This record gives sequence, C-alpha cells and structure tokens, in this order.
Amino acid sequence: MAENNGKYAWTVTVGEKGQIVIPKQAREIFGINSGDTLILLADEKQGIAIPPKACFMDIAAKVFSDRNEEK
Repeated sequence: MAENNGKYAWTVTVGEKGQIVIPKQAREIFGINSGDTLILLADEKQGIAIPPKACFMDIAAKVFSDRNEEK
C-alpha cells in the first residue's frame, strides 16, 4: 500500500482459527518480528487498534493511573 503522509491502510483476512497475518510492509515499518507480543485495544464504537510497541509503557501507566483515581 502506498504511503500517504505516514498514514497506511492494509486489509487482512481472518483465518478459520481467528488469526490474522500482519502484512510484511506493516511489520517492517513498525518493527514487528516473529515471536513479538502485541497489545490489542478495542472499543465497540471506534474499532480495534494495535499500537506500536514503544507505546506499551505509556498505555500501561495510563491504565493503572486511571484505575487508581477511581478509588
């Protein structure tokens, strides 16, 4: 898929076991390698997102800080 100001779109097919294959170009751009663990975020209204690995700590910090504020 062609680049458009750093924005990309790919299509994937869900297999019989519910698995998807991340396109090679996407894996290369985002540094996703075999055996990596990814986080999948979902919202029924906004859809599904797989954020870059570099964001994991920021996401975890936000989740846990929001949780502590509710108490």
